[in-house]
Amino acid sequence: MDLKLNGKTALVTGATAGIGLEIAKSLAAEGVEVTIPGRSTDKLTAAASEIQAATGRNVRTVVADLSTAEGAAVVTKNVTDVDILVNNLGIYAVVPFVDITDEEWNRYFEINVLGGIRLSRFYLPKMKERNWGRIIFISSESGLMTPGVMAHYGMTKTAQLAVSRGLANETQGTSVTVNAVLPGPTRSEASEGFLRSISTRPDAPLADVEAEFFQTHRSMSLLRRLIEPEEVASLVTYLASPLASATNGTAVRVDGGVVPTIA
Repeated sequence: MDLKLNGKTALVTGATAGIGLEIAKSLAAEGVEVTIPGRSTDKLTAAASEIQAATGRNVRTVVADLSTAEGAAVVTKNVTDVDILVNNLGIYAVVPFVDITDEEWNRYFEINVLGGIRLSRFYLPKMKERNWGRIIFISSESGLMTPGVMAHYGMTKTAQLAVSRGLANETQGTSVTVNAVLPGPTRSEASEGFLRSISTRPDAPLADVEAEFFQTHRSMSLLRRLIEPEEVASLVTYLASPLASATNGTAVRVDGGVVPTIA
């Protein structure tokens, strides 16, 4: 299927690993000119090389810390316009609610929410002016069903749903869309450590640790396995395309059936 993305431009945050890296690969494979920002020159270089090897397309990199307003300004100065903005940057950790400090609440909001807000505030008016564009927030099923030990993370993912819907309301009558994507538990560099940190048998084979996680912590999952980041990326790439023109202001779940209700 031709997604009609050839020649479009995209900025994908948090793209040096995991879901973001696979989104960047998927978009590049469709002919999109992709830019990835990040704090580490080494990680950016490695990610760009991986994307180039997988797709045959060069990727632009920008060194910037998107957890700060100054970092966002660096990105927008270097990337003055894009057709597609994927707000994927995010952090998470398992912390008992009573142990989450004010500083951590603020840090999670700054990175997971304000990072995407700052970029959207800059690029959305340009998209509306030319009457085409896509903004996609990578939220999480935790935005709908927040674990108590990840309350600060879930708070930011719920906030992203509110922000994405609010921005979508600003696009009425245009060919610009704003949506959120809600992955369920997804395989990543950090997922093994995360699963082992909450397992009753942290030294067991990974397959057993994964099975225990879904039995104990995500028993509503229909998939009963970790989602592969490529599976999330394929949905994001479709939503970024002209073929998804009628999908706007919604939260699209790729959660393996973890959330049982329509939301």
